Amino acid sequence: MSENVRVSQRASEITPFLVMDILEAAHRLEAAGHTVIHLEIGEPDFDTPECVKEAAKKALADGETHYTHSLGLLPLREAICENLAQRYGVAVDPGQVIVTQGTSPAMLLLFSTILEAGDEVILSDPAYACYDNFIRFAGARPVRVPVTEDDSFQYRPAAIEAAMTPKTRAILLNSPANPTGTLLSAERMDAVCRLADSRGAFVVSDEIYGGLVYEGSEHSALEFSDRAFVLNGFSKLYAMTGWRLGYLVAPKEFIRPMQKLCQNFFISANSVAQRAGVAALEKGAEDVARMKAVYDERRRFLLPRLKALGLGVANDPTGAFYVLANARHWAANFGGSSLRLAYDILEKCHVGVTPGIDFGQGAEGYLRFSYANSLENIAEAVRRLEKYAALA
Repeated sequence: MSENVRVSQRASEITPFLVMDILEAAHRLEAAGHTVIHLEIGEPDFDTPECVKEAAKKALADGETHYTHSLGLLPLREAICENLAQRYGVAVDPGQVIVTQGTSPAMLLLFSTILEAGDEVILSDPAYACYDNFIRFAGARPVRVPVTEDDSFQYRPAAIEAAMTPKTRAILLNSPANPTGTLLSAERMDAVCRLADSRGAFVVSDEIYGGLVYEGSEHSALEFSDRAFVLNGFSKLYAMTGWRLGYLVAPKEFIRPMQKLCQNFFISANSVAQRAGVAALEKGAEDVARMKAVYDERRRFLLPRLKALGLGVANDPTGAFYVLANARHWAANFGGSSLRLAYDILEKCHVGVTPGIDFGQGAEGYLRFSYANSLENIAEAVRRLEKYAALA
């Protein structure tokens, strides 16, 4: 029977999401009776706000358990547009919004629509681990542009321009960013958007951590370009990861092609989750403010302690809930491998951290720490890492 098993090249070339491998190894330790502190996974530790849960209960009681419009419920798309207007001062028509089962399906729809085989997409190095696979799955090629710690991991427009070719179809932005937690300044975002427009390329802006900003001002690519595609969702800001609710804002001429893909592959997003999303946007501001204050407290606690451990953080991250720290002097004990280092920390400290190599060669030797965990747990993780550092 095994002789007849043939896995497609497309599926075979997908690389593993290393943070999930680390998480699953941590679960095995927990099953063996160990207490593991999770600083590897980028998932809010808060419960979903009550107003969101109440809206879901009402939708169930009202029998709203059927397919919706393939673009998403109109009240939700209208609420998304109102939210974008309030936050960024941009005017978006509900007809430019597609509601999806999380941001990842939105990315799949988008890249399947705008990319042909051989096209190129520029993205930073480091960047979110799964971008490369989405781009390659669509038959295109990711082109990495290095960003550096001493420059707050921000794109340099000149470096992007140097990497562009006639095959460049899009430039991918992510601000606030995963894994770095840094923001792209308005000046640089504007410059990138103008560069893309001048070369006939699109801007794809992943803004899933929008709203989780503790210092400075965040911006949306919608402020700077009418050729921008914006990815966003409810998982991070509203602690709704399991609800699987995201959305995509796109130029109108691309909506119908993506809608056809959505109709065929997904039909529609979850009806109950969509009603919950309306409540999140209209009633969840106080809950978001509370969660943000707690995240910021954890951030301000963790940063000086990582530095005291000798881990390099040249510029404090001001968004999302991540710190990407330079641990090359620790990784040197493992041939420079952040993956081997992360497993060693997990085995010896029972602290889960994400290896930098998950995000690209530019982050090899770094570790990503998530502060989406309680202050008590973060403090205990630091104590364990202090003992590890004494032996490193």
